[in-house]
Amino acid sequence: MSDATPNAHAALMDQTYRRQRMFYDLTRKYYLFGRDALIADLAPGVGAHILELACGTGRNLHLARGRYPDCSFYGLDISSEMLMSAGKKLGNAVTLAQADACRFEGAEVFGRAEFDRIFISYGVSMIPDWEQALRQAFSHLAPGGVLHVVDFSNLEGWPGWCRGLLHRWLDKFHVTPRLKLESVLDQIAGELGGRAQCRQLYRGYAQYGILRKPG
Repeated sequence: MSDATPNAHAALMDQTYRRQRMFYDLTRKYYLFGRDALIADLAPGVGAHILELACGTGRNLHLARGRYPDCSFYGLDISSEMLMSAGKKLGNAVTLAQADACRFEGAEVFGRAEFDRIFISYGVSMIPDWEQALRQAFSHLAPGGVLHVVDFSNLEGWPGWCRGLLHRWLDKFHVTPRLKLESVLDQIAGELGGRAQCRQLYRGYAQYGILRKPG
């Protein structure tokens, strides 16, 4: 568990993205792979409630809402700067809230305690207590709900120089790939009665995990 407090982490994220948020979407499309596949894989039923944790600029929520217009969408982020961009992009179409993904209570911030789908796209690598964030997300799933997570992996199928270059770039933005994602999802599933699966994408560039709650 990290010693970073929610307020300190929020301040760090605001400082990091105060200017970056202006061109975040333009630059990240070149190396945040797997986001669109995750959105397509959500496959919610009509009227489903879908929450994105660490929603950033709202790019994913914008695409997901276009794909599933009969669903209700919610976005949570710890950074007020990122939420400023998300609010401009999404308007009143999505309910947004500033909160810590490790400690939020859906009933308080959204007026809803459970969600049919929750997803985290390249967020766990930036959340200090990321394992708790996954547990908190799982606790907010409705019966039969699914948590989807995509993030950086170990790049095992890539040349060493590529790994070094990417890791130096990620360090600039306080990003740490969570290489224990699969085992942590398995642990949560074992403890709380869910079902987990995880697979590597793009020769180990990214990892995609799913955690299902019993119906």
